[in-house]
Amino acid sequence: MKRKCEDLHPAQWGRNPRNGTGWIAPEMIRIENLTKNYKSVQALKGISLHVAEGELFAYLGPNGSGKTTTIRVLTGLAAPTSGNATLHGFHILRDTLKAKRQCGLVPQAINLDQELTVRENLEIHGRLFQMPRSERKSRIEELLDYIGMKDRKDSPVKHLSGGMRRRVMIARALMHSPRILFLDEPTVGLDPTIRRKIWSLIKRIQQSGATIFLTTHYIEEAEFLAERVAFLDEGRIVAVDSPQALMARLGTWALDEMVDDNMETRYFQSRGEANAYIARQQGSFSLRRVNLEDVFLSLTGKKVLP
Repeated sequence: MKRKCEDLHPAQWGRNPRNGTGWIAPEMIRIENLTKNYKSVQALKGISLHVAEGELFAYLGPNGSGKTTTIRVLTGLAAPTSGNATLHGFHILRDTLKAKRQCGLVPQAINLDQELTVRENLEIHGRLFQMPRSERKSRIEELLDYIGMKDRKDSPVKHLSGGMRRRVMIARALMHSPRILFLDEPTVGLDPTIRRKIWSLIKRIQQSGATIFLTTHYIEEAEFLAERVAFLDEGRIVAVDSPQALMARLGTWALDEMVDDNMETRYFQSRGEANAYIARQQGSFSLRRVNLEDVFLSLTGKKVLP
């Protein structure tokens, strides 16, 4: 008998791109009891999670929680201390080269060659992955059109805006047609308008079939983009679920109240319940919708933002 999506752990859920219904998707990322030590610091403390094919998965936590370390281990930039991980079935240690070919990486820092043109940066990446000349040429043209920068292909990177450089980094990561795209703070430092353009590009990449693993400090970014999120705190995963399910655990409305120079937040299922509470109290209140940062604060007592 065919299993229904509801019968499975959320890590095994996927999307049917034709009608949006649930289906059983193969795993693209599997992490089991992964640890990473740096001398006396244990950056990852036995994390385990699965990401399905075609899923956009957000990985959230404060600075120093282990987000970037996780990506470095998965993409082969750092060796795990213990545990296992596979990318599209290839073990990151036993099948290192095959695992690396499954993924593209957009790091936090802009690491393009500033003196080279946009096209030349993409060309070098294609050569590193041993793409044939004709394939490199057609892929570069395809990606330049995809990110809306055909008219800037011969511009040196140093003359581009921050948003343009981010788009070029995403195009470079897609050059060898990876199955998995790791985005480590892809919109950090960008203004809201440019950030939204990057969001649209990320959604288009997912719709093309790629699996996306995203880290971000922007809570609204995770709420808008991700189908599931994991909260990481001091090297441990403290919660994994859809944004909607995580927020529903607290309520629908959040009421911020100043108490003895400190901000306290109460949660309510309905606006009516919140207004009834306000009517019985004296003080200064701010009523808003529950967000993912409320969830993280309730779990750890810490803010996601640095």
